[in-house]
Amino acid sequence: MTFKLGVVMDPVAGITPYKDTTLAMLLAAQRRGWELHYMELGDLYLVDGEACGRQRRLEVRDNNSDWFTLGEERRTPLAELDVILMRKDPPVDAAYLYATYILERAEQAGVLVANRPQGLRDANEKLFTAGFAACCAPTVVDSDSTRLRAFIREQGRTVLKPLDGMGGRSIFVVADGDPNTSVILDTLTGEGQLPIMAQRYIPEISAGDKRILLIDGKPQDVALARVPLAGETRGNLAAGGRGEGIPLSDRDRWICEQVSPELRRRGLWFVGLDVIGDYLTEINVTSPTCVRELDGIYGLDIAGDLLDRLAEIRARQGAGDGSG
Repeated sequence: MTFKLGVVMDPVAGITPYKDTTLAMLLAAQRRGWELHYMELGDLYLVDGEACGRQRRLEVRDNNSDWFTLGEERRTPLAELDVILMRKDPPVDAAYLYATYILERAEQAGVLVANRPQGLRDANEKLFTAGFAACCAPTVVDSDSTRLRAFIREQGRTVLKPLDGMGGRSIFVVADGDPNTSVILDTLTGEGQLPIMAQRYIPEISAGDKRILLIDGKPQDVALARVPLAGETRGNLAAGGRGEGIPLSDRDRWICEQVSPELRRRGLWFVGLDVIGDYLTEINVTSPTCVRELDGIYGLDIAGDLLDRLAEIRARQGAGDGSG
């Protein structure tokens, strides 16, 4: 049977091919003979409760100057697909959330959606770590500047970040007495209207912010340490960090063991944990990256492994066993 794979993503013309994880997934699917059906967020819609999409057949190539061809638009029910990859980058705004409700209707019609729409809605990439406090450095989530200042005084150097950011955007490191603290807190909290996350600064960031990829709760044996540029506190590749492959430590594996059962329960089939030193800092569920970097360093096929696992899960669902 030929699998029909739908993908919901940012415009394919705007990706950076050599480091794009979604493209790695599409290339792996094409190698397996799967049909590719391309959609953007605005292509999803409902008709009398049925999930539909403005779909275009997609062909992909591993070529940095010529990586895709799109076919003619067809408006068809999403139920005609076997698997849908929800790979739209944050922010998880109203448009994103509404799309998950449409995708949930497709899921109810028998399509395997990865990651599961309800899981995407429920698992904020910063707040989700609250369920694993033993894995994390001291952390508060608050909108009150007085309480946030008290945390900064208690912890010393502190990382402040919004709950809806990605790629290292709007992340600040402050210390008690920093003259910019007031303006940073006012800006991030919208003058006390929005909660933000404050975490004790972890000096091991100088050795890299580790990205650990998990497929159906099982981690890869290696991680990508994203090492900050000199004078920078953010290791994100989007912020100029340098990627280095490293094996998982015993602590890394322990963190994965704590998180994995909940990922599987929520249908979060492909997840990226961010770990600095010995501490979990984020759980990335929307569109985790770093596949191409790890594949290139270690000769892996992480996207192919994911697709093989999704095919197994879809086959079991088709046989009446939705347990995965």
